[in-house]
Amino acid sequence: MAGRRLSGVPLRGSYPAAVAMALLALCPFIVLSTASLLLRQPLMRDLGGGMFGAQLAGGLSNAGYSFGAVAAADLIQRVPGRLFLTCEAGFVAGSLLAALAPGIALFTAGRVVQGAATGMLLVAALPPLVTNHGAEKLPLTAAFVNLGLFGMVTLGPLVGGIAEGFAAWRALFIGTAVLGVIGLLIGALAFERAEPPSRRIGFDYSAIPVAAAATVLPFFGVSWLSRGSFTSIGFLLPVILGLLALGTLMVRQYRKPRALMPLKLLAHTLPVTGVSIAMVAGAGFTTLIELAVIYLLDVAHRPPMETGALLATQIAGLVAAAWLFKTMLTTRWLPALAFTGTGLVAAGGALLLWLPPVPVIAVAGALLGFGAGAGVAPGLFMAGLSVPSNRLGPTFALVELLRAEAAFLIGPVLVHIAMLSDDLAQGIRLTILIMVLIVLAGAVVLLGLLLAGSARPHAPDLRSWLAGESPAYHSPRLGAAFRGQGPT
Repeated sequence: MAGRRLSGVPLRGSYPAAVAMALLALCPFIVLSTASLLLRQPLMRDLGGGMFGAQLAGGLSNAGYSFGAVAAADLIQRVPGRLFLTCEAGFVAGSLLAALAPGIALFTAGRVVQGAATGMLLVAALPPLVTNHGAEKLPLTAAFVNLGLFGMVTLGPLVGGIAEGFAAWRALFIGTAVLGVIGLLIGALAFERAEPPSRRIGFDYSAIPVAAAATVLPFFGVSWLSRGSFTSIGFLLPVILGLLALGTLMVRQYRKPRALMPLKLLAHTLPVTGVSIAMVAGAGFTTLIELAVIYLLDVAHRPPMETGALLATQIAGLVAAAWLFKTMLTTRWLPALAFTGTGLVAAGGALLLWLPPVPVIAVAGALLGFGAGAGVAPGLFMAGLSVPSNRLGPTFALVELLRAEAAFLIGPVLVHIAMLSDDLAQGIRLTILIMVLIVLAGAVVLLGLLLAGSARPHAPDLRSWLAGESPAYHSPRLGAAFRGQGPT
């Protein structure tokens, strides 16, 4: 069916329609994930709930996104076609609920629905786009995925600054609803209604409830820091229980014969390195951008629109990274690009240590945007290409779960540390330094992991992968160099 149109349905099988459908499904929520950094004041003013309410709305929406991806990995086995349309409609409903909410409780509910719907759409929309249009289009598709997932994160501060500057946050959420409606219409015409691969497989009771605890509890806990401390029970208990649930989920998925997420297939050198790079680079980028926003708003006292404009250089960096990613996807140098991106996230953070000169922030933004695009997306594809193509959806779900846990747990913790300082500027510099050191340490450890695996750089076999015959990467086991196994 791939690459050809069906009679009577002009968009079905259309590559441009598939790209538009996937981007419209994912981009609106992803823009909001960073736009909301500049919307906290108007949200607190118009909806009440204080800083905790605003933080909790964002935290639980991210929890919904992470959980939605895992839940979709289960549901996609039984209802692939209906899942896309139902989730897109759910996103529209959540957007309207958030836009029209009279108070913080209904706004939070709308944001959670938005997040859960987008997490499900990640699994419902991205794998068909990647696998259904041939090896020739795969590099271009990967570039669109990069721009859609991570490019929209870089666009968020600019959009949020404009919305805050014009007191138009409700209009912004209505706009996301409109984009959702357009995505729903295109999806109704273009989505491939494939037969469910495993209709008889029942609900995965070993994964879904545990995944809910692994996402909701820690995101609630870090949100509590806006009204408590690191020693408060409202922070410690949910974070500890949530991380224990996450560890339990990973262990059970590894050991289960028919696991929801292919953890055992991913427990090799290249995919572990790729997933970890996505986590490290994603957490570094998200945290550093949030700290830069706080500095510009609360220390430099720049207006929100100017703050968003200064950080818009991220977009240029991301576009350059997406082009390079497209060029290198079919070569043996994709892991090198991922490590380069991680290094540039650290370099952008190092520049932010000289925060007072405003032009420095613009340069740092470009480096951070390039680093995110060159680090996170290649890491995602290093994992996805290391499993058979029919397991791509659950693999994306696992990577996004772990990436979101890292990014949206580390960030609030470091922001709280910065806020504890008597001198906010010095507190921000300290936490930037901590984040840079975390990224650098992660890169060094992961490089050691890659070398210990004795993996020779090699180009992925995309045609065999798309045919479902084998992974595109043949990765050695972890620590192969110490097991007496030669390079592969």
